[in-house]
Amino acid sequence: MATTNDIKNGSILRLDGGVLWNVIEFQHVKPGKGGAFVRTKLKNVLTGKIVDKTFNAGTKVEFANVDRSDMEYLYHDGESFIFMDNQTFDQIPVPEAIVGDAKGFLLENTKVTVATHDGNPLYIEMPAAVELEITQTDPGVQGDRSTGGTKPATVQTGATIQVPLFVTTGERVKVDTRTGDYLGRVN
Repeated sequence: MATTNDIKNGSILRLDGGVLWNVIEFQHVKPGKGGAFVRTKLKNVLTGKIVDKTFNAGTKVEFANVDRSDMEYLYHDGESFIFMDNQTFDQIPVPEAIVGDAKGFLLENTKVTVATHDGNPLYIEMPAAVELEITQTDPGVQGDRSTGGTKPATVQTGATIQVPLFVTTGERVKVDTRTGDYLGRVN
């Protein structure tokens, strides 16, 4: 069993009777008076809830064994998203609830990282940005563009993002997968 001194960003802890928590941030604090402690920001792997938790330095914590595999998205079968391991060619179904908002940016053959624990998928890590084609957007309105206005646009996966007024249907754009923000046009 490890201690709080071994905590790093990205570690998966098993706390509160087996619940898995991902360490987003941690900070070792040594105040001038009293004992040292570790302040953490934890994200529940299953629900996505984020909490702050403080541990006394040296407290024993249990780390969970999480396997991260590079996989390729193949298709959606109506209930699950099917991913293929690039090394073993095994295909695993990942429920829609685990994929979450990333489904709006998943194209076939997209390379992602799938984290599993005891064979069960926990979450997927998308690339930071993806290139998508605009399938529908209204034409930009001539006039005052000094405000840097935006308009809604639908991309080929069906997701709706906000794009600048000059973007037209058929163009390829780069989209941030974490926030859904427009990053720029792709030539």
